[in-house]
Amino acid sequence: MSSGISLIVGLGNPGAEYQHTRHNAGAWFVQKLADDANVILRSTAKFHGLHSSITLHGKECHLLIPTTFMNLSGQAIQALANYYKITPEQILIAHDELDLPIGEVRLKLSGGHGGHNGLRDTIRHLNTNNFYRLRIGIGHPGNSHLVHNYVLSPPKKTEQSLIDNALSDAERVLPFLLRGEMQKAMMELHTIK
Repeated sequence: MSSGISLIVGLGNPGAEYQHTRHNAGAWFVQKLADDANVILRSTAKFHGLHSSITLHGKECHLLIPTTFMNLSGQAIQALANYYKITPEQILIAHDELDLPIGEVRLKLSGGHGGHNGLRDTIRHLNTNNFYRLRIGIGHPGNSHLVHNYVLSPPKKTEQSLIDNALSDAERVLPFLLRGEMQKAMMELHTIK
């Protein structure tokens, strides 16, 4: 059993024009956690992002949405982790995942970046890939040449509702993640219908 998650990061791009795009699915998750707890994420220069300390299911935890662009996300994550002495294994990074069907959500420890620039930069800054990922399925446009425009455009209404359901499923396993019961969280999440 690990010590549990102490930092939940939602990856996305800053600015109103990106707010509703598929690439911001990770940021949607963290924003949902903040909204559901009536917590305001405040812009914090030293962490290059929107940040709040929060008590979730009896455990103090940090929420962070980097306000750097996606390919510089690691800078924000490293700054907060260093400041609060949070180890990579205590970090959960929520991000959009092209390789999962829309609305599917998976939990994973370590692995590569799979071409995701936010993960690539995080691995570079933390000097390890040994952190947890919450992979939020956004589907694939079917052609690698279409990926850039696909991730930077908003999902259709039906897709958005599948993604929203997935974020709620992920929120339900948070108590396990915060307590360090990772296998339990994975089993629960991966068997939710």
